[in-house]
Amino acid sequence: MSSENLEIRDMILLATLPHVVFEGWTKAAFKAGLDDLGDLPGLGEMVGERAFPGGMADMAAHFSSWADRRMIAQMAKLDIASLKVRERIAAGVRLRLEILAPHREAVRRLMSFMALPQHAAMAVSCGYTTVSEIWYAAGDESTDFNFYTKRALLAPVLASTTLYWLADDGDEAGDFPETWAFLNRRIADVLKIPPLKAKLVKGLSGMSAPAGFMRRIVTAARARRSC
Repeated sequence: MSSENLEIRDMILLATLPHVVFEGWTKAAFKAGLDDLGDLPGLGEMVGERAFPGGMADMAAHFSSWADRRMIAQMAKLDIASLKVRERIAAGVRLRLEILAPHREAVRRLMSFMALPQHAAMAVSCGYTTVSEIWYAAGDESTDFNFYTKRALLAPVLASTTLYWLADDGDEAGDFPETWAFLNRRIADVLKIPPLKAKLVKGLSGMSAPAGFMRRIVTAARARRSC
């Protein structure tokens, strides 16, 4: 996808998000966002189906990608080498939620949208892409089975922390210290218990096609990244 098309998709997404809060991830929210943009110079004819041919599901996936891109940019500003692995991973999850904070109600509506059966594969693919980007930005260079287990272990941490964050009222300063404490506990639990990783590896190894499902997710997610 060209940078110009990506910018236009981002523009339409950000115009639609305020309406998602009231309309949900629906065509009504999409139309309201486009109406707000009006005849914005440079938008041309690339609206509606041309911008998001997959409809609101396409926009929902783009929202996740939008947050991932900004998370990666923020992680690049960190002195990664000076941080422990758990600190790097925690920073990635926290930065992503901080980026999403202005759109928290849209994220809440997104969780319900992604829970629909027809969106299950997309939800898994988006989740995989996010945890994989966090590991890459944290300096992960694994290529063996660890590549898959690291992402499989982080996925539930990201999901549970996001749900905790959505239920957290935050403090008077608009921060979420309880969520960050929860995140740190979850990551510490995952990284300090080797038997948990060993159990996961054993379980996946017992499948008829070890890691085949994860590899299909990787293929789909990488294809989406290149779009």
